Amino acid sequence: MTGALIILLFLILVGVVLRFLDKRRSPARDTDATAEPERTADEPDGAECCGQHLVCEKLSLAPLSGKIEYFDDEELDRFRQREPDSFSEQEIEEFREILLSMRPEEVPAWARSLQLREVTIPPPIREEILLIASDLRFK
Repeated sequence: MTGALIILLFLILVGVVLRFLDKRRSPARDTDATAEPERTADEPDGAECCGQHLVCEKLSLAPLSGKIEYFDDEELDRFRQREPDSFSEQEIEEFREILLSMRPEEVPAWARSLQLREVTIPPPIREEILLIASDLRFK
């Protein structure tokens, strides 16, 4: 009988701790349904997260304005309107060198700049950009 009471008390304690941690992690659940969802810095006004984070991350890399910003990468303009699968390993490494020289916060802006300049991003670099954007979103 004593063992059953100890197990019951332990389960109640774990439940209370989990409930407390859940409330700390997501306070929006307990607010009324009419509350406006939180927006991140890279979402434009009026945009809401759809809950499918990979899709949102890809959309957040889309150009929001027509302003082209260069990141000391003017040499990449020679890759304008190039087929994604036509890059050599040396050309992919050129993109990677520029990517790795940036701070993570600059990477989404760099990707938007490349899109505005119609510079094709090689698929392996595009995946690395998405990983960095994902890490930024969840920090």
